[in-house]
Amino acid sequence: MTGPAANRRIRNRADIKALEAATADGFLPVASTWELLARGRDLFGDRPAFRFLETGMPGGPAVEITHADLFARVTQAANLFTDLGVGPDDAVAMLAPNIPEAHFALWGGSAAGRACLVNNLLNTDHIVELVEAAGAKVLVALGSDPALDIWRKALDVCDRARGLNAVLSIGGAQDGADDFASAIAGYPADRLTSGRAIGRDDIASCFHTGGTTGAPKLALHSHGNQVHVAWSASQMFHIRPDDMAINGFPLFHVAGSMVFGLSLLAGGAGLLLPTRLGVRHPEVIARYWDHVAEHRVSFLSAVPTLLAALLSQPYPEADISCVRRMVIGGSPLPTEMADAFEETYGIPVRNAFGMTESAGIITIEPYLAPARVRGSCGLPLPHTEVIAAALGPDGADVSKPVPPGETGVIAVHGPNVSPGYTDRKRNAGTFTEDGWLISGDLGHLDENGYVYVTGRSKDVIIRGAHNIDPAMVEEIVNRHPAVEMSAAVGQPDAYAGELPVVYIALKAGAAATEEEILAFVAPLIAERPAVPKRVHILPDLPQTALGKVFKPALRLQSIERVFGEALAPLREDGVTVSVAGEQSAAGLSARIELGGDAPEDAAERVKTLLRGFPVDYEVAFAG
Repeated sequence: MTGPAANRRIRNRADIKALEAATADGFLPVASTWELLARGRDLFGDRPAFRFLETGMPGGPAVEITHADLFARVTQAANLFTDLGVGPDDAVAMLAPNIPEAHFALWGGSAAGRACLVNNLLNTDHIVELVEAAGAKVLVALGSDPALDIWRKALDVCDRARGLNAVLSIGGAQDGADDFASAIAGYPADRLTSGRAIGRDDIASCFHTGGTTGAPKLALHSHGNQVHVAWSASQMFHIRPDDMAINGFPLFHVAGSMVFGLSLLAGGAGLLLPTRLGVRHPEVIARYWDHVAEHRVSFLSAVPTLLAALLSQPYPEADISCVRRMVIGGSPLPTEMADAFEETYGIPVRNAFGMTESAGIITIEPYLAPARVRGSCGLPLPHTEVIAAALGPDGADVSKPVPPGETGVIAVHGPNVSPGYTDRKRNAGTFTEDGWLISGDLGHLDENGYVYVTGRSKDVIIRGAHNIDPAMVEEIVNRHPAVEMSAAVGQPDAYAGELPVVYIALKAGAAATEEEILAFVAPLIAERPAVPKRVHILPDLPQTALGKVFKPALRLQSIERVFGEALAPLREDGVTVSVAGEQSAAGLSARIELGGDAPEDAAERVKTLLRGFPVDYEVAFAG
């Protein structure tokens, strides 16, 4: 099958509907990711699939891998893994940055069995849990690297994880582990020696999700999930074989592997991989536009925090006329920031929205659309249904979609929806029996089918009985000329339950006081309960590994501040009080430690002073 959707021009909802009608009997060109890479070998063989920068400086050494090379190395890796005992129900675990060898292991693991990409920043205990939960028989890890503490963890995991029977090192043999590149070299590069015929329903990989605490939570991706996302996105992004795209995202995240990985490879594009540190490399950001000009990058990808960093830099002297578009994923795109980027650089900005449980993508703003729809994250992928579901006492009700323009919980049904978690008990509340994925994101659809994501349902600030969408507050705060980024969260309150507060990072060189910003914002917010109680300016907002604002850390700051203020009477009586916010699988809580001349009734006084606050806490005495 050659792919009936190839080279479709997707500009709007009507084009998607026409494509769906024309491809009702067969949308995807292949059944598996391995076949998709084989197609790339046949159509784009000598074109670059990867260009890996060994240093962050422009003009530095680069390693190039063609689409033909990629398929060959992936196939050799799959055959090695088969030889090491990996079958369709077994996994190949990976601890590695976004480098070519990691892609060989990822897609080779999917062809032999399942791939399980693990965040190397997690603690070893959690990595062991994930590796065991995935059923991994082989671990592929980056060898010793002074900038990345991966190999030490890998050795620890091998000692502790049950079921592992082999470990391979990227970058040279060491500590008894074979070199990955040398190990695959002797295997056939044109066929799977297992003779496996991979079906669309076969599991390709499992990605961990749900944060860094609590029991392992691994979302499964079928080959059909991943091919559907990659093929659809390549059409909606309007990928061309002459495109070169920067992909500095971690490979363990769907942004690095799927959204800006396989999706671009499916269209024949090349990926510029900027060092082992990706966009966390300081020279990569400082010389970003020089890299763009040198490698004639046409496709930029970022999260809002990276967009903000680029806007804070002087306009580049380098020739960046090669750039065709910027695509934002990972978190909602502030409209003011997108406007500023387009006005500054003349580069169209498009948004994409997805999650791990949807193989990375649910909606995309088509590149060929006449213009960006302000505030929207685009249209659903072909053959994908998206609704805003009513939120009831038991959660989102997919049988009750709300009308256009009304806020609900975004839910999706289609070929990109994961089969569920490895632990089926975790499916409740996220996957329905009839195939719906409940995203947990608040948002709405407009009359043209565009989807708007305004926040997380768990991020809703509940002031008394009033639900406050934090995105509405953030949008107004971001209008202040000194504000680079903002994050609104709920601060615990003994009377109202929560009060809205906003944390802010200022633009480089900008100056403003918290009082000035609050005075600017308050008259612009129509809902009086949504006016922030406080504004807090920080040097930087806490971020995840992907560059998203990490709101739990801000909530913990709010708990510590408010509890500290509420317990001031104890300090006045000579009691030493410390408050530490804590995050666990059960949620956010606080640990209160009392010292000094704490009287016997100090714990009871804490209980009295904190009465009404909707936060769990424990009291301990120092010494």
